[in-house]
Amino acid sequence: MLHAELKSKIRKLWDKFWSGGISNPLQAIEQISYLIFMKKLEDKDILDEQNATLRGIKFNSIFEGHENCKWSEWSEYPSDKILPHVRDNVFKFMRELGGENSHYNNYMKDATFSLPTASLLIEAVNIINDLHIKEQNQDAQGDIYEYLLSELTTAGKNGQFRTPRHIIKMMVELAKPELGDRILDPACGTAGFLVNAYEHIIKTNQKGGVSTLTPQQKKILDEESLYGYDIDRTMVRIAVMNLMMHGITNPNIIGEDTLSKRYNEKGAYDVILANPPFKGSINESEKSDELTISTSKTELLFLELMYNCLSIGGKCAVIVPDGVLFGNSNAHKSIRKLLLEKCRLDAIISMPSGIFKPYAGVSTAVLFFTKSAGGEPTERVWFYDMEADGFSLDDKRNEIQQNDIPDILERFEKRNKEDNKDISKKSFFVSIDEIKANEWDLSINKYRKEKHEEVVHRDSKEIIKEAKKEVKELLEGFEELEKIVLS
Repeated sequence: MLHAELKSKIRKLWDKFWSGGISNPLQAIEQISYLIFMKKLEDKDILDEQNATLRGIKFNSIFEGHENCKWSEWSEYPSDKILPHVRDNVFKFMRELGGENSHYNNYMKDATFSLPTASLLIEAVNIINDLHIKEQNQDAQGDIYEYLLSELTTAGKNGQFRTPRHIIKMMVELAKPELGDRILDPACGTAGFLVNAYEHIIKTNQKGGVSTLTPQQKKILDEESLYGYDIDRTMVRIAVMNLMMHGITNPNIIGEDTLSKRYNEKGAYDVILANPPFKGSINESEKSDELTISTSKTELLFLELMYNCLSIGGKCAVIVPDGVLFGNSNAHKSIRKLLLEKCRLDAIISMPSGIFKPYAGVSTAVLFFTKSAGGEPTERVWFYDMEADGFSLDDKRNEIQQNDIPDILERFEKRNKEDNKDISKKSFFVSIDEIKANEWDLSINKYRKEKHEEVVHRDSKEIIKEAKKEVKELLEGFEELEKIVLS
């Protein structure tokens, strides 16, 4: 969690962009991302040089022949030179970094640097310098970028919301991606899930804080493990830069609608992490032939897509609106039946409605399922009722002590060893037979039973006697008042 001083500086940066004529939040975050990316390019280059020196190997700077594209160089330029230099030289250098045939180059080639004045550029540079990004640890750097993204406070027309970072981390911990896994986010947005999956694998392959990955393993992780798709080219560019800022030199981020006929990667992925659009729809003529459920609702089609994309034994953690769990249309029932009969639906974590504030108050749940070999069906489903996520459930989302996430992760690991059949508890199991009997309903309230404490009431005769006494005293009071008034 960022401290107040850093938050204040980031808000100041937003204010400068707003007053400088860039009022569209998506455009602003894109331009800010370009600047932070330019800053981190030099920071990473310096770190790579230090590591090369320690290992005694030759170092090749990415700025060789382009030294005037270093942040430390051009950020000191006078106001009459800085804007044209950044627009015509530095930005051009940045756009061409990925190589001619890279995904990065494909989506950066039509990117534009749109800061209108040198004064706005200089103010932005000063604030970014003041953030001291290089001196922050990895979590703090991620928090800075997340807080920047938090200014995208309105949902998109297709029900797109930024997923809170701590919820992403929880889902990654549930899925536990490993080195060698092919990991997909089919509606990746800013690539938060992919970044956290990458960090999880890096963290679990360390000894004494030092990476145990061989160069070949690191190459596999960087080039063959993380895949993201999004239909918005601006979001693709932001996602690409986000991954590159985390050390992935050529991210596999592609601008494509994964629900369309143009996409087909059946059985290609070992782990899927996603928070797909809730309220979108797709034209029937555009919908992939692999999607058999008769609906245009994206929240249902994405679930079938994820099932299709998973390899046998593959795992998926996905956020869905509550309506997916209890909707009574044939399409709703069909997707729930698919997850229960063709997969092992391991867990449903019901989340409070304030999770996505200030974007929306929609109630959601995390589904975690495994694609079974031979369509081995679910025997029972583990439910958990999350009441708190460590933050207040109002628009401010301030940090609080109450937090169910550590308990969720601990109980999930031990769930099969516990006899938690008591449906009045925070977590419990429900059998597939009971779910079938309820028309495949997966809403926690369908099965959760509240504990009712017995209330012992006083004897009715005693209550009546006491009431008569109070009425008598009240009447006597009125008589006394009447005497005073009439005397």
